[in-house]
Amino acid sequence: MFEERPSERREQAVHEQLLRILRERFGYQHFRTGQEEILSALCQGSDVFSMMPTGSGKSLCYQLPGYLFKGLVLVVSPLLALMEDQVLSIRKLGEKKVRALNSLVHPHEKQRILQSLSRLRFLFISPEMLRKSDVIRALEGIQISLFVIDEAHCVSQWGYDFRPDYLHLLEVRRRIGNPQCLALTATAGQQIRADILARLGLSQARQFIYSADRPNIAIDIRETGSNQEKISDLLRLLRQVELPAIIYCASRDWSERLARVILEQAGLTSAFYHGGMETDDRMKIQNQFLQGDLPILCCTNAFGMGVNLPNVRLVVHFHYPSSIHAYLQEIGRAGRDGEQSLAVLYHTASDDQMPERLIENNYPSDARLVRTLYDLDQGALSVDKETAFSAALLEKGENETAVRFLLDQVKGKKESATYRSLLESCRQTIAKRRGRKLAELAEMRAWLTTNGCRRRAYLRLYDETLTNQPQWCCDHCGLSDELFQKRKQNQQSLPVLHWRDRLEMLLAVETPAASSASEHNANE
Repeated sequence: MFEERPSERREQAVHEQLLRILRERFGYQHFRTGQEEILSALCQGSDVFSMMPTGSGKSLCYQLPGYLFKGLVLVVSPLLALMEDQVLSIRKLGEKKVRALNSLVHPHEKQRILQSLSRLRFLFISPEMLRKSDVIRALEGIQISLFVIDEAHCVSQWGYDFRPDYLHLLEVRRRIGNPQCLALTATAGQQIRADILARLGLSQARQFIYSADRPNIAIDIRETGSNQEKISDLLRLLRQVELPAIIYCASRDWSERLARVILEQAGLTSAFYHGGMETDDRMKIQNQFLQGDLPILCCTNAFGMGVNLPNVRLVVHFHYPSSIHAYLQEIGRAGRDGEQSLAVLYHTASDDQMPERLIENNYPSDARLVRTLYDLDQGALSVDKETAFSAALLEKGENETAVRFLLDQVKGKKESATYRSLLESCRQTIAKRRGRKLAELAEMRAWLTTNGCRRRAYLRLYDETLTNQPQWCCDHCGLSDELFQKRKQNQQSLPVLHWRDRLEMLLAVETPAASSASEHNANE
């Protein structure tokens, strides 16, 4: 019998330690695919980049090291709602040494968090907050064991959800002592992956790329003749299938309209969620959905990134997204518990104008670009006051994405140059990014019209082949009516109320004799 080598003994010791923490801290008996490989690489001191499908347990890959490494696990997260969900999920495990730092945090609370960083195990932070000098100074003074870039596709200018503030993370990492880095995303093609690695300085990182496929999600594309036909079929679907359901719309107006129609015509509890709502209202709606009080949520793509509700059974696209990457990210919110789930996409000819319009709106018009640069040179606008700069452009009708683009471009001006000198480089950047987005849109449209297996077709875009076809694959491969049958559920028809009125009913104190605890809950 061969003598066990020291490296094998070390690997076995690491395996046993990881498994012990997994069971004692997280209550799981076994790792999911990819988790232990990533954790083992981190234990060896490597930087790691991983693409794992939505719902595969990416968060464990940075949560577990918090109990293994000495120092703070710093997690960069792109959305306030996502941060809130991540913090709550860790606190449910009994962890108290976790905080979030973002624009919602009161200045006094921010200072308390910065002063207590050395006592924290996890800190979730927005990329915008990482550009604050006081935050960087505080982080420079403590030990950071792991620098985590969650939703790392936001780093890439070719990513479907590009965020300019993510471009500064390499500089931030260097300033805070160049800690070990873990970058995670659910969907990224080769070009996006290469861009992420380059922009985060991860040329030596170990890469773990897993299949983008979610075999427990059946794909159903339904061609319709009109929006009314879509609505009629959607109402039938919601009465048939098991819930909860997420319904994605291309606009805020459509999310509100569908929520109202579902309440009025199907008698099913529903609400809407979009970026135009107040942050507190969005949080309340999200929490209702996560707690199971809201079976149907009509939303824009502002909802869902990282939100973990295991038993979502249905994801509907009332309008199709502008890329396959976005589509897979969004349908991946279904069936995180591994149970059979369904993704339905409705398509009608009139939809084809919407994604192009959304792509155009992500960038300022040439006239707006020229005027903004002129106003900056004349002193009518100033990047020193970012809030005022953004507010002024939003008032003129620009959307938030276009404003972020402008702000990021003009902040790169050399001190000796004029803002007008940035015009051509801005035009070139807009043309390049718009061209890439339109190419992704063309891919999406080609996929919608494919004649073969839809799963095979989207996996080809990730250089994958389908090895094991699931029983319920796609509409072209055949879907049984069995998939659409609702299991035993007690769906209640509620009176038709505006979502604000329903929130007040849910959160209000019911009687004057209600306990003080109920009063506290009502005010949260």
